[in-house]
Amino acid sequence: MKRIVSLLIVFLLAVSVAASGCVGSKENATGTPSTSTPSTSKSTTTASSAKVITLRTTGATFPQYQIQKWISVYMKSHPDVKIEYEGGGSGHGQDAFLKGLTDIGRTDPPVKEETWKKFLGTGDQPLQFPEIVGAVVIAYNVPGVSELKLDGETLAKIFMGEIEYWDDQAIKSLNPDVNLPHEKIIVVHRSDSSGTTAIFTTYLSVVSPEWKEKVGAGKLVDWPVDKLGRGIGGKGNPGVVQALKSTKYSIAYTELSFAIEEKLNVAALKNKAGNFVKPTDETIKAAVAGVKSFIPGPTEGYKEDTAQLLNAPGDNSYPIVAFTHILVWQNKGGKHYSKEKAEAIKEFLRWVLTEGQKEENIAPGYVGLPPEVAQIGLKAVDMIETG
Repeated sequence: MKRIVSLLIVFLLAVSVAASGCVGSKENATGTPSTSTPSTSKSTTTASSAKVITLRTTGATFPQYQIQKWISVYMKSHPDVKIEYEGGGSGHGQDAFLKGLTDIGRTDPPVKEETWKKFLGTGDQPLQFPEIVGAVVIAYNVPGVSELKLDGETLAKIFMGEIEYWDDQAIKSLNPDVNLPHEKIIVVHRSDSSGTTAIFTTYLSVVSPEWKEKVGAGKLVDWPVDKLGRGIGGKGNPGVVQALKSTKYSIAYTELSFAIEEKLNVAALKNKAGNFVKPTDETIKAAVAGVKSFIPGPTEGYKEDTAQLLNAPGDNSYPIVAFTHILVWQNKGGKHYSKEKAEAIKEFLRWVLTEGQKEENIAPGYVGLPPEVAQIGLKAVDMIETG
Protein backbone atom coordinates (compact mmCIF):
# COMPACT_ATOMS: atom_id res chain seq x y z
CA MET A 1 0.00 0.00 0.00
CA LYS A 2 2.81 2.39 0.96
CA ARG A 3 4.47 1.60 -2.38
CA ILE A 4 1.27 2.53 -4.25
CA VAL A 5 0.94 5.80 -2.33
CA SER A 6 4.58 6.64 -3.06
CA LEU A 7 4.12 5.97 -6.76
CA LEU A 8 1.00 8.09 -6.77
CA ILE A 9 2.84 10.99 -5.13
CA VAL A 10 5.66 10.75 -7.70
CA PHE A 11 3.11 10.71 -10.51
CA LEU A 12 1.29 13.79 -9.15
CA LEU A 13 4.57 15.67 -8.78
CA ALA A 14 5.49 14.86 -12.37
CA VAL A 15 2.12 16.10 -13.61
CA SER A 16 2.55 19.30 -11.55
CA VAL A 17 6.00 19.98 -13.08
CA ALA A 18 4.70 19.33 -16.60
CA ALA A 19 1.78 21.67 -16.00
CA SER A 20 4.15 24.37 -14.77
CA GLY A 21 6.20 23.96 -17.95
CA CYS A 22 3.09 24.34 -20.11
CA VAL A 23 2.04 27.53 -18.32
CA GLY A 24 5.53 28.94 -18.76
CA SER A 25 5.49 28.22 -22.48
CA LYS A 26 2.11 29.87 -22.85
CA GLU A 27 3.31 32.96 -21.04
CA ASN A 28 6.38 33.15 -23.29
CA ALA A 29 4.18 32.97 -26.38
CA THR A 30 2.17 35.97 -25.23
CA GLY A 31 5.22 37.96 -24.23
CA THR A 32 4.91 37.49 -20.42
CA PRO A 33 8.26 36.72 -18.74
CA SER A 34 8.65 33.24 -17.24
CA THR A 35 10.98 32.74 -14.31
CA SER A 36 11.52 29.10 -15.24
CA THR A 37 13.13 29.85 -18.64
CA PRO A 38 14.47 33.42 -18.50
CA SER A 39 16.57 33.35 -21.69
CA THR A 40 13.78 31.95 -23.89
CA SER A 41 11.27 34.33 -22.33
CA LYS A 42 13.38 37.40 -23.09
CA SER A 43 13.86 36.42 -26.73
CA THR A 44 10.17 35.66 -27.28
CA THR A 45 9.07 38.89 -25.62
CA THR A 46 11.30 41.01 -27.89
CA ALA A 47 10.02 39.33 -31.06
CA SER A 48 6.34 39.46 -30.19
CA SER A 49 6.24 42.99 -28.78
CA ALA A 50 7.81 44.66 -31.86
CA LYS A 51 5.26 47.30 -32.86
CA VAL A 52 4.08 47.36 -36.46
CA ILE A 53 3.14 50.82 -37.76
CA THR A 54 0.29 50.83 -40.29
CA LEU A 55 0.27 53.58 -42.92
CA ARG A 56 -2.82 54.12 -45.05
CA THR A 57 -2.66 55.78 -48.48
CA THR A 58 -5.72 56.58 -50.58
CA GLY A 59 -6.63 58.13 -53.92
CA ALA A 60 -5.40 58.19 -57.50
CA THR A 61 -5.40 54.97 -59.53
CA PHE A 62 -3.19 56.62 -62.19
CA PRO A 63 -0.09 55.53 -60.18
CA GLN A 64 -1.63 52.29 -58.87
CA TYR A 65 0.93 49.82 -60.25
CA GLN A 66 3.79 52.07 -59.20
CA ILE A 67 2.45 52.43 -55.66
CA GLN A 68 1.94 48.69 -55.38
CA LYS A 69 5.52 48.05 -56.48
CA TRP A 70 6.94 50.57 -54.02
CA ILE A 71 4.93 49.08 -51.19
CA SER A 72 6.03 45.54 -52.05
CA VAL A 73 9.73 46.44 -52.23
CA TYR A 74 9.68 48.68 -49.17
CA MET A 75 7.85 46.29 -46.84
CA LYS A 76 10.33 43.51 -47.57
CA SER A 77 13.12 45.56 -45.98
CA HIS A 78 10.87 47.23 -43.38
CA PRO A 79 8.87 44.46 -41.65
CA ASP A 80 7.89 46.91 -38.90
CA VAL A 81 5.78 48.94 -41.37
CA LYS A 82 2.53 47.85 -43.01
CA ILE A 83 1.30 50.04 -45.88
CA GLU A 84 -2.29 49.77 -47.09
CA TYR A 85 -3.29 51.29 -50.46
CA GLU A 86 -6.86 52.10 -51.49
CA GLY A 87 -7.57 53.63 -54.89
CA GLY A 88 -10.91 55.28 -55.54
CA GLY A 89 -9.63 58.16 -57.67
CA SER A 90 -8.05 61.55 -56.99
CA GLY A 91 -11.30 63.09 -55.75
CA HIS A 92 -11.69 60.32 -53.19
CA GLY A 93 -8.05 60.70 -52.17
CA GLN A 94 -8.45 64.43 -51.54
CA ASP A 95 -11.67 63.90 -49.58
CA ALA A 96 -10.22 61.09 -47.43
CA PHE A 97 -7.16 63.26 -46.72
CA LEU A 98 -9.33 66.19 -45.65
CA LYS A 99 -11.42 64.00 -43.33
CA GLY A 100 -8.39 62.34 -41.75
CA LEU A 101 -9.36 58.92 -43.11
CA THR A 102 -5.95 58.36 -44.70
CA ASP A 103 -2.37 59.18 -43.74
CA ILE A 104 -1.12 59.92 -47.26
CA GLY A 105 -3.43 61.23 -49.96
CA ARG A 106 -2.76 60.74 -53.65
CA THR A 107 -4.01 63.01 -56.43
CA ASP A 108 -3.03 63.31 -60.06
CA PRO A 109 -3.93 66.96 -60.70
CA PRO A 110 -2.73 69.51 -58.16
CA VAL A 111 -5.32 70.36 -55.52
CA LYS A 112 -7.39 73.42 -56.40
CA GLU A 113 -7.17 76.49 -54.18
CA GLU A 114 -10.72 76.03 -52.84
CA THR A 115 -9.86 72.54 -51.54
CA TRP A 116 -6.47 73.72 -50.30
CA LYS A 117 -8.23 76.28 -48.08
CA LYS A 118 -10.37 73.48 -46.64
CA PHE A 119 -7.18 71.58 -45.78
CA LEU A 120 -5.83 74.67 -44.02
CA GLY A 121 -9.09 74.89 -42.10
CA THR A 122 -8.14 71.76 -40.15
CA GLY A 123 -5.47 73.74 -38.34
CA ASP A 124 -2.61 71.95 -40.06
CA GLN A 125 -0.46 72.70 -43.12
CA PRO A 126 -0.98 70.43 -46.16
CA LEU A 127 2.08 69.55 -48.24
CA GLN A 128 1.84 68.52 -51.90
CA PHE A 129 4.57 67.35 -54.27
CA PRO A 130 5.02 65.09 -57.34
CA GLU A 131 5.92 61.45 -56.83
CA ILE A 132 6.23 59.99 -60.37
CA VAL A 133 5.61 60.79 -64.04
CA GLY A 134 3.02 58.88 -66.03
CA ALA A 135 1.08 59.08 -69.27
CA VAL A 136 -2.57 58.93 -70.26
CA VAL A 137 -3.10 56.77 -73.34
CA ILE A 138 -5.88 56.25 -75.84
CA ALA A 139 -6.76 52.56 -75.91
CA TYR A 140 -9.24 50.97 -78.33
CA ASN A 141 -10.99 47.68 -79.00
CA VAL A 142 -11.58 47.41 -82.75
CA PRO A 143 -11.32 43.86 -84.12
CA GLY A 144 -8.77 43.65 -86.91
CA VAL A 145 -7.17 47.03 -86.14
CA SER A 146 -3.80 46.90 -84.36
CA GLU A 147 -2.39 50.27 -85.44
CA LEU A 148 -4.19 53.59 -85.20
CA LYS A 149 -3.19 57.26 -85.49
CA LEU A 150 -5.17 60.15 -84.04
CA ASP A 151 -4.68 63.87 -83.65
CA GLY A 152 -6.04 66.09 -80.89
CA GLU A 153 -8.87 67.62 -82.91
CA THR A 154 -10.17 64.25 -84.11
CA LEU A 155 -9.90 62.79 -80.62
CA ALA A 156 -11.93 65.67 -79.19
CA LYS A 157 -14.66 65.18 -81.81
CA ILE A 158 -14.79 61.44 -81.02
CA PHE A 159 -15.26 62.09 -77.29
CA MET A 160 -17.84 64.80 -77.99
CA GLY A 161 -19.75 62.33 -80.14
CA GLU A 162 -19.44 64.41 -83.31
CA ILE A 163 -17.59 61.57 -85.03
CA GLU A 164 -19.96 58.61 -84.87
CA TYR A 165 -18.39 55.81 -86.96
CA TRP A 166 -14.92 54.29 -87.06
CA ASP A 167 -14.67 54.77 -90.82
CA ASP A 168 -15.41 58.53 -90.58
CA GLN A 169 -13.36 60.48 -93.09
CA ALA A 170 -11.46 62.33 -90.36
CA ILE A 171 -10.15 59.02 -88.97
CA LYS A 172 -9.61 57.48 -92.44
CA SER A 173 -7.48 60.42 -93.57
CA LEU A 174 -5.10 59.80 -90.66
CA ASN A 175 -5.08 56.04 -91.31
CA PRO A 176 -5.25 55.53 -95.10
CA ASP A 177 -3.82 52.00 -94.93
CA VAL A 178 -6.09 50.72 -92.14
CA ASN A 179 -9.30 48.81 -92.85
CA LEU A 180 -11.68 50.71 -90.56
CA PRO A 181 -15.15 49.20 -90.01
CA HIS A 182 -18.45 51.01 -90.42
CA GLU A 183 -19.33 50.54 -86.76
CA LYS A 184 -20.47 53.05 -84.17
CA ILE A 185 -17.81 54.27 -81.76
CA ILE A 186 -18.54 53.50 -78.10
CA VAL A 187 -16.75 55.92 -75.77
CA VAL A 188 -15.62 54.63 -72.36
CA HIS A 189 -14.83 57.22 -69.68
CA ARG A 190 -14.42 57.44 -65.92
CA SER A 191 -17.59 57.61 -63.83
CA ASP A 192 -15.85 58.73 -60.62
CA SER A 193 -14.00 61.90 -59.67
CA SER A 194 -10.76 61.23 -61.47
CA GLY A 195 -7.34 62.78 -61.87
CA THR A 196 -6.89 60.80 -65.08
CA THR A 197 -10.02 62.52 -66.40
CA ALA A 198 -8.67 65.91 -65.31
CA ILE A 199 -5.42 65.31 -67.20
CA PHE A 200 -7.17 64.01 -70.32
CA THR A 201 -9.81 66.75 -70.48
CA THR A 202 -7.16 69.40 -69.84
CA TYR A 203 -5.23 68.03 -72.81
CA LEU A 204 -8.35 68.15 -74.99
CA SER A 205 -8.92 71.75 -73.85
CA VAL A 206 -5.35 72.60 -74.90
CA VAL A 207 -5.64 71.09 -78.39
CA SER A 208 -9.31 71.81 -79.15
CA PRO A 209 -10.93 75.22 -78.61
CA GLU A 210 -14.30 73.58 -79.29
CA TRP A 211 -13.81 71.06 -76.47
CA LYS A 212 -12.66 73.81 -74.12
CA GLU A 213 -15.78 75.86 -74.86
CA LYS A 214 -18.38 73.04 -74.86
CA VAL A 215 -17.06 70.61 -72.24
CA GLY A 216 -14.03 71.97 -70.42
CA ALA A 217 -11.65 70.25 -68.01
CA GLY A 218 -12.05 68.68 -64.58
CA LYS A 219 -12.09 65.53 -62.48
CA LEU A 220 -15.76 65.19 -63.45
CA VAL A 221 -17.23 66.50 -66.73
CA ASP A 222 -20.57 66.22 -68.53
CA TRP A 223 -19.81 63.74 -71.31
CA PRO A 224 -21.73 64.62 -74.52
CA VAL A 225 -21.59 60.99 -75.73
CA ASP A 226 -23.70 59.86 -72.78
CA LYS A 227 -26.65 61.89 -74.09
CA LEU A 228 -26.19 60.23 -77.47
CA GLY A 229 -26.35 56.76 -75.95
CA ARG A 230 -22.76 55.90 -76.91
CA GLY A 231 -21.01 56.51 -73.59
CA ILE A 232 -20.06 54.01 -70.87
CA GLY A 233 -18.73 54.97 -67.44
CA GLY A 234 -16.24 52.86 -65.52
CA LYS A 235 -15.05 53.32 -61.94
CA GLY A 236 -11.34 53.81 -61.65
CA ASN A 237 -8.84 52.92 -64.34
CA PRO A 238 -9.56 49.21 -63.70
CA GLY A 239 -13.27 49.78 -64.40
CA VAL A 240 -12.52 51.64 -67.62
CA VAL A 241 -10.20 48.88 -68.83
CA GLN A 242 -12.77 46.19 -68.07
CA ALA A 243 -15.50 48.08 -69.96
CA LEU A 244 -13.18 48.60 -72.94
CA LYS A 245 -12.16 44.94 -73.11
CA SER A 246 -15.75 43.73 -72.96
CA THR A 247 -17.11 46.22 -75.54
CA LYS A 248 -16.23 45.87 -79.23
CA TYR A 249 -15.61 49.06 -81.22
CA SER A 250 -14.92 51.05 -78.07
CA ILE A 251 -12.31 53.67 -77.25
CA ALA A 252 -11.11 54.89 -73.85
CA TYR A 253 -8.47 56.87 -72.02
CA THR A 254 -6.49 55.21 -69.24
CA GLU A 255 -3.05 55.13 -67.64
CA LEU A 256 -0.16 53.63 -69.61
CA SER A 257 0.67 50.99 -66.98
CA PHE A 258 -2.87 49.57 -67.26
CA ALA A 259 -2.52 49.37 -71.04
CA ILE A 260 0.77 47.51 -70.65
CA GLU A 261 -0.59 45.16 -67.99
CA GLU A 262 -3.76 44.38 -69.96
CA LYS A 263 -2.02 44.29 -73.37
CA LEU A 264 -4.35 46.90 -74.88
CA ASN A 265 -4.01 48.41 -78.34
CA VAL A 266 -2.86 52.02 -77.95
CA ALA A 267 -3.10 54.83 -80.51
CA ALA A 268 -0.19 56.93 -81.68
CA LEU A 269 -1.00 60.60 -81.08
CA LYS A 270 0.10 63.59 -83.11
CA ASN A 271 2.33 65.78 -80.97
CA LYS A 272 3.06 69.50 -81.07
CA ALA A 273 5.87 68.96 -83.59
CA GLY A 274 3.46 67.18 -85.95
CA ASN A 275 4.79 63.66 -85.38
CA PHE A 276 2.74 60.61 -84.41
CA VAL A 277 4.23 59.02 -81.28
CA LYS A 278 3.28 56.19 -78.97
CA PRO A 279 3.78 56.37 -75.20
CA THR A 280 7.11 54.84 -74.18
CA ASP A 281 9.77 55.59 -71.57
CA GLU A 282 11.65 57.56 -74.22
CA THR A 283 8.71 59.67 -75.43
CA ILE A 284 7.56 60.41 -71.86
CA LYS A 285 11.07 61.49 -70.87
CA ALA A 286 11.24 63.63 -74.00
CA ALA A 287 8.04 65.43 -72.96
CA VAL A 288 9.36 66.12 -69.46
CA ALA A 289 12.69 67.34 -70.87
CA GLY A 290 10.88 69.58 -73.36
CA VAL A 291 9.12 71.57 -70.66
CA LYS A 292 10.61 73.85 -68.04
CA SER A 293 8.28 72.73 -65.28
CA PHE A 294 7.24 75.14 -62.58
CA ILE A 295 6.53 73.22 -59.40
CA PRO A 296 5.66 75.50 -56.47
CA GLY A 297 6.89 74.90 -52.94
CA PRO A 298 5.09 72.12 -51.04
CA THR A 299 3.05 74.63 -48.98
CA GLU A 300 1.58 76.20 -52.15
CA GLY A 301 0.73 73.09 -54.17
CA TYR A 302 -2.50 74.57 -55.57
CA LYS A 303 -0.43 76.95 -57.72
CA GLU A 304 0.87 74.14 -59.95
CA ASP A 305 -0.46 74.13 -63.53
CA THR A 306 -1.67 70.75 -64.83
CA ALA A 307 -1.30 71.87 -68.45
CA GLN A 308 2.44 72.53 -68.27
CA LEU A 309 3.51 69.04 -69.39
CA LEU A 310 0.69 68.57 -71.93
CA ASN A 311 1.34 68.82 -75.68
CA ALA A 312 4.98 69.52 -74.88
CA PRO A 313 7.42 70.63 -77.60
CA GLY A 314 9.95 68.19 -79.04
CA ASP A 315 10.02 65.85 -82.04
CA ASN A 316 9.68 62.74 -79.87
CA SER A 317 7.48 64.06 -77.05
CA TYR A 318 4.33 62.13 -76.14
CA PRO A 319 1.56 64.73 -75.72
CA ILE A 320 -0.37 63.52 -72.61
CA VAL A 321 2.17 63.35 -69.80
CA ALA A 322 1.64 64.42 -66.18
CA PHE A 323 2.96 64.25 -62.66
CA THR A 324 0.93 62.46 -60.01
CA HIS A 325 1.13 63.84 -56.49
CA ILE A 326 1.38 63.00 -52.80
CA LEU A 327 -0.54 64.82 -50.07
CA VAL A 328 0.78 64.70 -46.53
CA TRP A 329 0.33 66.84 -43.40
CA GLN A 330 3.06 68.93 -41.83
CA ASN A 331 1.63 67.60 -38.56
CA LYS A 332 1.91 70.78 -36.52
CA GLY A 333 1.76 69.93 -32.84
CA GLY A 334 1.05 66.28 -33.68
CA LYS A 335 -2.31 67.28 -35.18
CA HIS A 336 -2.64 64.26 -37.51
CA TYR A 337 0.10 61.71 -36.73
CA SER A 338 1.63 60.18 -33.64
CA LYS A 339 5.40 60.51 -33.25
CA GLU A 340 5.92 56.90 -34.42
CA LYS A 341 3.63 57.29 -37.42
CA ALA A 342 5.19 60.62 -38.46
CA GLU A 343 8.66 59.06 -38.34
CA ALA A 344 7.47 56.07 -40.41
CA ILE A 345 5.86 58.37 -43.00
CA LYS A 346 9.03 60.46 -43.30
CA GLU A 347 11.20 57.37 -43.77
CA PHE A 348 8.87 55.85 -46.38
CA LEU A 349 8.46 59.04 -48.42
CA ARG A 350 12.18 59.76 -48.31
CA TRP A 351 12.74 56.27 -49.72
CA VAL A 352 10.11 56.84 -52.46
CA LEU A 353 11.86 60.04 -53.57
CA THR A 354 15.36 58.50 -53.61
CA GLU A 355 15.62 54.72 -53.90
CA GLY A 356 12.09 54.52 -55.28
CA GLN A 357 13.08 56.64 -58.28
CA LYS A 358 15.78 54.21 -59.37
CA GLU A 359 15.12 52.20 -62.52
CA GLU A 360 14.86 48.87 -60.70
CA ASN A 361 12.05 50.25 -58.54
CA ILE A 362 10.03 51.88 -61.35
CA ALA A 363 7.02 49.92 -62.62
CA PRO A 364 6.43 49.57 -66.40
CA GLY A 365 4.64 52.61 -67.80
CA TYR A 366 6.16 55.19 -65.43
CA VAL A 367 9.21 57.44 -65.48
CA GLY A 368 11.17 58.68 -62.47
CA LEU A 369 11.10 62.32 -61.43
CA PRO A 370 13.72 64.77 -62.64
CA PRO A 371 16.18 65.26 -59.72
CA GLU A 372 15.19 68.88 -59.20
CA VAL A 373 11.53 67.87 -58.83
CA ALA A 374 12.38 65.07 -56.39
CA GLN A 375 14.18 67.69 -54.27
CA ILE A 376 10.89 69.57 -53.81
CA GLY A 377 9.38 66.44 -52.29
CA LEU A 378 12.40 65.86 -50.06
CA LYS A 379 12.05 69.41 -48.78
CA ALA A 380 8.42 68.64 -47.90
CA VAL A 381 9.40 65.45 -46.06
CA ASP A 382 11.86 67.38 -43.94
CA MET A 383 9.02 69.73 -42.93
CA ILE A 384 6.91 66.95 -41.39
CA GLU A 385 6.95 67.33 -37.61
CA THR A 386 7.31 64.31 -35.37
CA GLY A 387 6.11 66.02 -32.20
